Amino acid sequence: MRRLIARVKADLGDLSVEEQAQIAEAVAVVRRSRTVLLGMPRIGQPLPNVRPRRFT
Repeated sequence: MRRLIARVKADLGDLSVEEQAQIAEAVAVVRRSRTVLLGMPRIGQPLPNVRPRRFT
């Protein structure tokens, strides 16, 4: 994993300033969408009680 990260960082350095800006913008979009989707968990409504109550 560390080799992959080092390789990506090195390859990013070879890109033009415009290409680096495009990648930075894409990363920002993904991070924004993740924060929206990974917010508070949704709590569903409780399941209905379908078992009749037994009186003994």
